[in-house]
Amino acid sequence: MSTFTARMGTFAPYVLSILRIVTALLFLQHGLSKVFSFPVPGPPLHGLLLLAAFVETVGSLLLLGGAYTRIVAFILSGETAFAYFMGHAPRSFYPIANQGEAAVLFCFIFLYIAFAGGGPWSVDRAVLKRD
Repeated sequence: MSTFTARMGTFAPYVLSILRIVTALLFLQHGLSKVFSFPVPGPPLHGLLLLAAFVETVGSLLLLGGAYTRIVAFILSGETAFAYFMGHAPRSFYPIANQGEAAVLFCFIFLYIAFAGGGPWSVDRAVLKRD
């Protein structure tokens, strides 16, 4: 069992990069739908939704490439927590009832990435020489 665990451990940094990339691609859809109505039309932009659209689009693109990963992930974690409490929590206490599961998952994945960094496949590592 220890060789299995050791082998899994060698892939952990690369799986972190894959988690960052897939999460950024999934979250990018939220920003693109608000800004460009792609892949589906989003809500009309006004007030805080305009700010959310900017943060989601630009933040997702930066996270996708792994540029300034820790600060961007921290900001996105806060944005999704704010979105949950503003848009979902008033409907019900339970995320399954208020359709807030995705917001909660994004929030905690971004929080993890903020502490773990972008992994080996990131601009932070390749160009900026930091983690």
